[in-house]
Amino acid sequence: MRRPPARARMAPRARPEAGADRLRRALLGVLPAAWCALAWPARGAARIDVRAHGARGDGRHDDTAAFQAAIDALPAAGGTVAVGAGDYLIDPLRSVRLRNRMHLRMDARARLLARPNAAPRAYVLDATGVEQVEISGGAIVGERDRHQGDAGEWGHGLMIRAAAQVTVRDLHISDCWGDGISIGGAKGAGGRIVPSRDIALLRVRCIGNRRQGLTIGRSRRVRVDDSEFADTGGALPGCGIDIEPDAGDIAHDVVIAGCRVRGNRGAGIQLYKRSSLIRVRDCTIEANQGHGVLVIGASDCEIAGNRIRRNGLGGLALRPGSADVAVSGNEFVGNAPKRGSPRSAQLSVAPEARDVRVAADNRYPD
Repeated sequence: MRRPPARARMAPRARPEAGADRLRRALLGVLPAAWCALAWPARGAARIDVRAHGARGDGRHDDTAAFQAAIDALPAAGGTVAVGAGDYLIDPLRSVRLRNRMHLRMDARARLLARPNAAPRAYVLDATGVEQVEISGGAIVGERDRHQGDAGEWGHGLMIRAAAQVTVRDLHISDCWGDGISIGGAKGAGGRIVPSRDIALLRVRCIGNRRQGLTIGRSRRVRVDDSEFADTGGALPGCGIDIEPDAGDIAHDVVIAGCRVRGNRGAGIQLYKRSSLIRVRDCTIEANQGHGVLVIGASDCEIAGNRIRRNGLGGLALRPGSADVAVSGNEFVGNAPKRGSPRSAQLSVAPEARDVRVAADNRYPD
């Protein structure tokens, strides 16, 4: 994990916000964190069951081709691919490639089991370059404990790249060699970066993955609501959620609300350079080995109404280059316990951080 050395200082006292800032933040506050009910163009009514194309769901037979055949059989108007209860062995080297205007609807008892492999980069579900896609229900179980190589960190459960209008809900992803979910961009025509746009994650659980629970890279308008990201570790950064776009583009307009982020080996939530307009609200962020929230060079951030507890290195840390950060209504309890949970470890601001506003309503019960 990148941790530029910085001598932290106690946060400055709050300063009044300009009227335009107050209005903008108030409007953001009333918007729902997840907006999957927005009216995308209707997909078709076709419904295809993966078992009709040969899927067995017995945990032994490779069902990758059957899943792909069911998806490819949808008409141009799209429709729903249904996955009943069962254990479906999927080869991440081939991936199940989603398409436009489809709903992958999985029974709550359906599990997609990643076939062990040695590849540094492989995905169970691949949503690259698609639009108007919904994924719901079921589970993805990775192969980190049965991985046949030791290189790479990109064995993801779900890859979303250069996609638009994608909703993922009620999905459990665990034990992946890389991330549970990775959201980002891809090169388009002429080498231009195409970010992902309008992505909503609702009631998602990413547990025990190796690199990150969730990576948010080059993207616009991502909403993460009522989800859990826990017990990540094995490859750096090891965060529950890492907003860290690669060079060449940005992550802009991300809301993380009502989530539980706990027990990760790195930071609970990391906001890195090239990230802006980030809102972390009403989350419980606890027992992570790094900081609860670590901001390194991100701008226009709001950290509000969170419970930030018992994180190993500290509660909230703002590193050099961070700018325009508002901190309000949070509860900081017992962070940096090995150092006796000093007040300075609950909320620390590097001298080089700019335009930091800390409201008087943050609480420090210890």
